[in-house]
Amino acid sequence: MAVLELRGIRREYRLGGKQGGGVTVRALKGIDFSARAGEFIAVMGPSGSGKSTLMNILGCLDKPSGGTYWLDGIETSKSDGDAFARIRNKKIGFVFQSFNLLARTTALENVELPLFYDRGNRRESGRKKMNRKERAAEVLREVGLGDRLYHFPSQLSGGQQQRVAIARAMVNDPAFILADEPTGNLDTEMTLEIMSLFQDLNRRGKTIVMVTHEPELAAYTRRIITLRDGELVSDQAAGEKQPARDAREDLVQWKRDHALLSGEREGE
Repeated sequence: MAVLELRGIRREYRLGGKQGGGVTVRALKGIDFSARAGEFIAVMGPSGSGKSTLMNILGCLDKPSGGTYWLDGIETSKSDGDAFARIRNKKIGFVFQSFNLLARTTALENVELPLFYDRGNRRESGRKKMNRKERAAEVLREVGLGDRLYHFPSQLSGGQQQRVAIARAMVNDPAFILADEPTGNLDTEMTLEIMSLFQDLNRRGKTIVMVTHEPELAAYTRRIITLRDGELVSDQAAGEKQPARDAREDLVQWKRDHALLSGEREGE
């Protein structure tokens, strides 16, 4: 079953004058692709290829100028503003490069936020509040932060903060997770930790779409879609040339190499 289905997606912008002047920018020129439940997809392309525009449409942050986008059985282009917002909250889990955590709230409270903003929870009973906290704690344990529930972002490493952000993305059990350059602010070790977490989540059936410009990260996904000049120029599954890399294995090897280098420096 397709979680995402895009057919003939176009996005055009008008720059300049309103009275016949200006220039029409065609950011997307008829994109077709679909994603089944449980896929892990990288969206790649050089600057100006249309990656960010496609991400905004996939995330229901923008609507296409033409074509149709079906998300978990809903044709998003026919949704009004309120329905559009509900689709974003219920169907999509966002993970950004800058973790976007609230500095004065704990990890547990940050993860609770999507549940709190659910319209159905505006007037909630004590039991619903407890269920909300239990759900937030559950997903924090899933990402390995069961002992960090009441830590503030300033008390967490960059990798731990991104794990909180991933837990927040998962808490509503969305149709898919949309990650935009999710390791851009992390060092090598933390990058491998986050990619191994994404791979673990994907093995458990989570659908993930990751926008990246780094081939090294795309190598950990199962399918790579490449854009150029607003067009889809390549759609390649892992295994056609080489299998997807295992981030956990690479993390173990990185730690071995790092320990070896540290030992060599100490012996100098």
